[in-house]
Amino acid sequence: ETVRLAGGLTDDKQLDEATQTRALACLHRFGERLRGLSPEAIRCVGTSSLRIAKNADVFIPKAEIALGHPIEIVAGREEARLIYLGVAHSLTASPDKRLVVDIGGGSTEFIIGQGLKPLARESLHMGCVNFSRRFFADGVLDKTALKTAEMAARAEVERITQEFAHGNWQQAIGSSGTARALREILELNGLSDNGITAQGLAQLRSLMVKAGHIDALDLAGLTRDRRPVIAGGFAIMMGLFSELGIEQMDVAETAMREGILYDLLGRLDNRDVRGAAVAATARRYGADARHADAVERTALKSLAQVAMAWQLPRTLSATLLGWAAQLHEIGLVIAHDNHHKHGEYILANGDLRG
Repeated sequence: ETVRLAGGLTDDKQLDEATQTRALACLHRFGERLRGLSPEAIRCVGTSSLRIAKNADVFIPKAEIALGHPIEIVAGREEARLIYLGVAHSLTASPDKRLVVDIGGGSTEFIIGQGLKPLARESLHMGCVNFSRRFFADGVLDKTALKTAEMAARAEVERITQEFAHGNWQQAIGSSGTARALREILELNGLSDNGITAQGLAQLRSLMVKAGHIDALDLAGLTRDRRPVIAGGFAIMMGLFSELGIEQMDVAETAMREGILYDLLGRLDNRDVRGAAVAATARRYGADARHADAVERTALKSLAQVAMAWQLPRTLSATLLGWAAQLHEIGLVIAHDNHHKHGEYILANGDLRG
């Protein structure tokens, strides 16, 4: 169900009331479907729009009540990891390195991976919704508007070109709505028979300029839902094709949603990347492992005494408490005074996997 939170962000980065109302109604419907499922089988995540919305702290509690489950705001690089996990599981096995690009509503993720392992991950603050609002708010499609938007996209991508340019990978793959929509438009209008191509995008640009306005754009495959944001998504795709030297891009049918499911399956099968991330962080900041283990044992014994009375989900609470015990002293690497606050800052900004 499409809500497009990014479209409801005001100029001062506030999520407007109308968008909040639509989102809460949608989450309430989702919550009805999720009723009765085990909390361990559910993961609810928010992405770029909730990362930047200044009133996210007001909206998220209302969203969690409507949904009936906690919502986790994932960092851009974690979003990229989940996208790659979803895409990689849908591809045939290959020793090649693959570039995966996911143009969302408010951000674009770039991942180079091999097999099921992501090797490099980045997230840039540009998406089909915010670019469409920024460069095509009046709906005009002319050479100037398109070139300005494409150059803005190239300027963003330029920051990661050295790591993600052609030569570092053998196959380019797009995922999510913008990539699927562009492939559909190119193929149905005879502009490509091989996914998304640089030549096909150039021909599409000519058709867009000829139309002159988004409302006059008459293309097979362009849905009513996609029309308002196609220009912004197109400009980003053109910019990254040019900047990274991409000539052809395949399109995956899976993305972040499937990645979250595979991540949950990994947790159920004791392949939880979160535990590995906690252990790596503890080692990196020199935590006293023996002391942390002793604190964890004591904390878990205390939890066992109160979990039922406090109506706590036993497995989830034990997992979170155990991780907290392992990481509770990492702030000492900065200073003894207020070490708990230093530790909080490290964890909030450390981009831990999972």
